Amino acid sequence: MAHVRHLISIDDLTDTDLHALVARGAAFSAGGAGRPAPLTGAVVGVYFSKTSTRTRTAFSSGALRLGGQIVSYGPGDLQLNTGETSEDTGRVMSRMLDVLVARTAGDPAEMRAWAAQDRMAVVNAMSAEEHPTQALTDLTTLYRRFGRIEGLRVLYVGEGNNTASALALALTRFPGATLELRTPPGYGLAPYYRERAAEQAARYGATFRERHDMDEPPADQDVVYTTRWQTTGSSKPDADWRDVFAPFQVTAALWDTSPKAVFMHDLPAHRGDEVTAEVLDGPASIAFAQAENKMHSAMAVLEWCRT
Repeated sequence: MAHVRHLISIDDLTDTDLHALVARGAAFSAGGAGRPAPLTGAVVGVYFSKTSTRTRTAFSSGALRLGGQIVSYGPGDLQLNTGETSEDTGRVMSRMLDVLVARTAGDPAEMRAWAAQDRMAVVNAMSAEEHPTQALTDLTTLYRRFGRIEGLRVLYVGEGNNTASALALALTRFPGATLELRTPPGYGLAPYYRERAAEQAARYGATFRERHDMDEPPADQDVVYTTRWQTTGSSKPDADWRDVFAPFQVTAALWDTSPKAVFMHDLPAHRGDEVTAEVLDGPASIAFAQAENKMHSAMAVLEWCRT
């Protein structure tokens, strides 16, 4: 029986695990990982209660490429909708699946409940608080682009959402790295992630900052990163939120002081909202290479879960 490991949060990874997953994802991306089939004979459940293009396709395609078979579930497919407890659902699935990749709308405690066994690996493909596999994709993309993560300077502009939370947990574990968040007032990083990132930055020799304005953005950045403002199916608490977010649109002006920076976006993008078309479709953008790396990173995660 294969060893089972769960990935619910970036916090679950040791430094060795984090570095290994990034390196392995980069090897898959570069075509230098060979043709392993660690999932031969394994069945991977792919459960998404929310919409997904990249993450769902990445894990489905990745599992097939690694020799596994997949069972897909949509938001209306499980008996969770008829009152079965999450714990019972997890107990049943663990007796039939080898890996469960799940995207939910709620607290990661549900996934922790599913992971309370040693038969089925559980992977968080996004919860309300954190998107750990996106952070692994982002680090894989950085490693492929720059050949390192240590010392890179990343400016993140936009809401302190689950992508920002995971990125903060991951990037601050690399010596010399700098992560500066510019988040709209009232839409910053959740306290746990802000405090954890600051603590890690001090421990690893990284730099972490968060501000709630776009005055004097930092110069000489290696990366400018944003995410969409409005998550499908969600709403902001205040009616005038667009006015609050407007100064945080990523435009070509940010390249005046960071001419060598690349642009990253976790997609989907809304041109004219969080980013202009000039930037997203311009020469600095590596957003679509980043999207492709989601599959390579997913393969690294699936392999790690079963070895």
